Amino acid sequence: MKKQFKQAFLICSIALFIGSCSSDDGSIFDTPIEDNTGEDGEDTDEPEVATIVFNEAVPSSNIETASASGEVGTNVTGRVIFTSDATTQRRMYITQNYLGQGEMPFSSFDLVSDDLTKALKADGSIDLDGATKKEIDFSFPLPVPDIENGEIVYSFWTTTGKGDFRDSSKRLALGVGQITVTIGTGTNPTAAVREFTDVKLFAPARDGSTESFFSLLNETVYRIDVGPEFRAFWDFGYYYGASGDSAGDNASFASTEQYDDSFGFDVEGLEPGADEENAATETLNQMFFATSATLDVAAFDAITLNSELNFITSSSSQNITNLSVGDVIEFVDNYGKNGLIKITAIEAGFNNNDFIEFDVKIQP
Repeated sequence: MKKQFKQAFLICSIALFIGSCSSDDGSIFDTPIEDNTGEDGEDTDEPEVATIVFNEAVPSSNIETASASGEVGTNVTGRVIFTSDATTQRRMYITQNYLGQGEMPFSSFDLVSDDLTKALKADGSIDLDGATKKEIDFSFPLPVPDIENGEIVYSFWTTTGKGDFRDSSKRLALGVGQITVTIGTGTNPTAAVREFTDVKLFAPARDGSTESFFSLLNETVYRIDVGPEFRAFWDFGYYYGASGDSAGDNASFASTEQYDDSFGFDVEGLEPGADEENAATETLNQMFFATSATLDVAAFDAITLNSELNFITSSSSQNITNLSVGDVIEFVDNYGKNGLIKITAIEAGFNNNDFIEFDVKIQP
């Protein structure tokens, strides 16, 4: 079912961006929809459009939430109007929370398009440089998936620079607005944990060219040299030996914020350069680790629900060392979500082809 929805979601996304992405003259964001009243002022058969409005100059006119319901297999229409006054809007971030399973970036496309290339930043946000930066107005279809009951929540906000899909307050310009699509009773199923298996991180190279860092947002392994657009994605990294010494900390994890200090060497590109956008206010993700005192491998494997991770509390340590196969690690990430890591394999050593493998369970 999720696969079917993702396919429908892709169609929705394509329609949104072909019809609504930024262009050099700014005209594509100016896409008002038809009024649903006739000449005599009476309502027509056109469905009501779920519309959110943010007006910096007249905040009393803001409409921060909107809702829509529809029949399975159809689309409902959403509309977003953001008008700034003193603030320059440079990017728009959109997330989707499907059936309460956690907010995910609304930006994964298998499409080659000149318009799309101009409209998307590398991190998946919408580049508003080609628009007016002051007035954004676009409409798009939201698909109603084949489910009996549940909610799909879309969140929208704009930023003054590079933002963060998991932290809407980062360089916030306008928002956050939400459009909720309700199916049936709107009751979501019990939230399950998100699970990632067979994650492999390699001992780091100082030039940032090894896949040594992991993102809990999109379960992706990263090289640091992919560039600063992805800095908000990096949650923690792997190293072996505190100073290139196999007798040191051995297999270890460290948060992105504490990685250079824990590893003992500066990884090129991890910290923002002075010439980068928003360098003076850039932050790195924190993450807090502790070896579980109560859970073994069997207990880790048995956990399936979000609520089963509520017992975890944050430690004060942003690194954990001397890891072994079979260890279960508790963690709290930068965004307050609890999770577990199970170590499944270690190829000991600090050469760049040495590695650690693990599974993850985290709250959505």
